[in-house]
Amino acid sequence: MKWKLTGRYLLSVVLVVILVVFINIFLALALLVAQSAFNVPIFQEKETSPEQFTRQFASQVKITDNHVTITEKGKKELTKRNAWIQILDENGKEVFGFKVPPKVKRKYNPSEIVQMYKYQEFVHTVVYVGAKKNLSYFIGIENPNLNRYFISYDNNTIIRVLKVGTAIFMVDILIALLVGYFFSKRLTIPLHKLIEGIKKLANREFYHRWEARGIYKNVFYNLNHLSNQLQATEKERRKLDLMKEEWIANISHDIKTPLSSIQGYAEMIKDPEYDFTLDEIREYAEIIETKSLYIKEVMEDLNLTTRLKNKELALKKTEMNIVALLRSVVIDILNDPKYADRDIQFLVNEEKIMLEVDEILFRRAINNLIYNAVVHNNKDVKIIVSIERNEHIHIVIKDDGKGINKEELERIFDRYYRGTNTGAAHKGSGLGMAIAKDIIQAHDGAITISSEVGRGTTIEMEL
Repeated sequence: MKWKLTGRYLLSVVLVVILVVFINIFLALALLVAQSAFNVPIFQEKETSPEQFTRQFASQVKITDNHVTITEKGKKELTKRNAWIQILDENGKEVFGFKVPPKVKRKYNPSEIVQMYKYQEFVHTVVYVGAKKNLSYFIGIENPNLNRYFISYDNNTIIRVLKVGTAIFMVDILIALLVGYFFSKRLTIPLHKLIEGIKKLANREFYHRWEARGIYKNVFYNLNHLSNQLQATEKERRKLDLMKEEWIANISHDIKTPLSSIQGYAEMIKDPEYDFTLDEIREYAEIIETKSLYIKEVMEDLNLTTRLKNKELALKKTEMNIVALLRSVVIDILNDPKYADRDIQFLVNEEKIMLEVDEILFRRAINNLIYNAVVHNNKDVKIIVSIERNEHIHIVIKDDGKGINKEELERIFDRYYRGTNTGAAHKGSGLGMAIAKDIIQAHDGAITISSEVGRGTTIEMEL
């Protein structure tokens, strides 16, 4: 795997180098062909070269009755190119001159003509030679950017150059391989670690850490962060699974007990050996009904919390007086004979606070929260339910009871959690607080809880 990755990277480096070289050669040849075939000025401006100008200038030389001159057009072209012309007869003597510099000779022997053409005799001036009939002429062009060189070469030398060039090209490829190899190691070694790290995470091995350095520093940092997040998620999942198992065990026990009572009383009533009075049958029927209602409540709690968690429950909101709703919840609890002697106070600074809520669900949430304060504390607990409106609607349920320790407080709104203060007389589903929180949040509200052992608990809702 490692060598495959490194080899592919090396191959890509070499192929890129070769491709770039060949593309450059191909483009250069193509441009040269295009310039030659279509007369397109790619490497040089589209104008007559000095050699062509010199050859074509013969048409501007006029010979009449042994009198030599040049046309007006020729003079303009020479002036335009900042050039001069000197026309010589067959003996090398000047017979006409136009803008000829003073230091230029007026008569040349054959060797001087060759010398004049081959070598630059004047600063910033290049001399070209042309001919017409038995006359010859020099055209000197003054241009500091213009140069002319005479090159001689040997075919064997060219072959040697090609061989050397090929050798250099192979050396370049070798250098590219070496550079690519060392560079690829720097790139691919961290990649191997990343791949191995991802494999470990995929195999649920979340307890590895990788040193965050090099060009992939941020990637390793994020990999470590992901590992930490997965560790936390795994711990939470295990904790939730454990809570579910405990909850299933508890709820199974809680359901089994009333089911046993229902089954037992039903069998007694059915048995013809027993002769029960009407009052006894009614008493047993009431017990069966009570136990059945308890099982039904547990099942409804489970169904409701599932729908709230998955956001499958559509709220049926209506605008109503939230003060009247809270007051009716408190009255309903106090009307229950089991809690008629409890000290529950309702405080409000205004009698009408309108809010759009799902009455059934909102009543359920408040009822769960107050009921939780009642059943988890002693009979002499004082519970205060208050509501006020400022920027938001603020509802507080406060008691001076046992309080909740820090460990339990962190889990109080978790599904399936039952606090240690729950007495034997209260065997609920363990979903009441979680349902209350979900309902408040479904109404776009926030709920918080604070508590101190021995001093009581405060639940605050903001809507």
